[in-house]
Amino acid sequence: MSVEHLPYREGAPAGVVSQGHGYRQPAPAPLTHALGWLSLGLGLAQVARPQDVARLIGIPDATESEALLRLIGLRELVSGVGLLIQPNPKPWLWLRFAGDLMDFALLSKALSLPDSERERLMLALAALLGVALLDLRSAMIAQAPPSRALPGQVGQGLDVRHAITVNRPVEAIYQYWRNFENLPRFMRHLETVAIIDERRSHWVAKGPAGMRVEWEAELVTDRPNEQIAWRSLEGSSVTNAGSVRFRSAPGGRGTEVRVDLQYAPPGGKLGAAVASLFGAEPAQQVIDDLRRFKQVMETGEVVVSDATVKTTHLFQRPAQPTTSAPPRDSRPETTTTKEG
Repeated sequence: MSVEHLPYREGAPAGVVSQGHGYRQPAPAPLTHALGWLSLGLGLAQVARPQDVARLIGIPDATESEALLRLIGLRELVSGVGLLIQPNPKPWLWLRFAGDLMDFALLSKALSLPDSERERLMLALAALLGVALLDLRSAMIAQAPPSRALPGQVGQGLDVRHAITVNRPVEAIYQYWRNFENLPRFMRHLETVAIIDERRSHWVAKGPAGMRVEWEAELVTDRPNEQIAWRSLEGSSVTNAGSVRFRSAPGGRGTEVRVDLQYAPPGGKLGAAVASLFGAEPAQQVIDDLRRFKQVMETGEVVVSDATVKTTHLFQRPAQPTTSAPPRDSRPETTTTKEG
């Protein structure tokens, strides 16, 4: 199966997936619908029988709480209707999560009342905490940009793109990238890539939070000096696909390299969001990898900027080309370009 249906779209911002041919907005998750129905159920109960709800969760003076519970019930009804009938669930999920925080504060305050039923209130707080985590997870997933299905896969994935100009001939760039065993030299998240046969290879990478992940990939497109594309085999621990295109840069400035990487990270988009807090944000990772690739191809080594060296290589960034430095071997000056 070829990944010809994964074209690089001109003008698409790096690290951002735009909508159009070959793209789709993920359908609302079943969890989102379940949260919508939960909001409707809770809202109806709080509006119709607020005193019963108060006694159920252990609030002592149900009469004084009646008006407040009805207001909370109206909020739940609004959230539920929004989640069930609106195409974009994001604002309604965040409304639910904000309501969870408010409810948590109110129940915590109720614990200090002398006549409160602490056991029931503690159970209510525990249930609320679980629901709040579900609301937060759903809101974070909805917050992510729309994505495309991976080749041969169904579901949500991350799509990252970037382009760079390298001052080397197309033939040299293609030959270097075609040998997948070279990829760990400039892709820091990769530990090794071992060639199995003409089309298959075994990949080992560093995942979020120090995880070590492995998978097998197959070559799906190989057009010399034009395009290379690959994808993980079915059943791999990390579902991913990649495509790199080569073309001569205008004015004899070398080769434009355009990369499109799609993958479903361990832990899904929530896992990717958490990983970004530890310096493993996918879009920035691809940008840094291509800067290292440019340095390897033009100088034969990766130069790390002194200003960015930290206690571990995970925080190092490759030095960026400057406009004042003379071109290597009197070749035309090259610059890093970012799509969009």
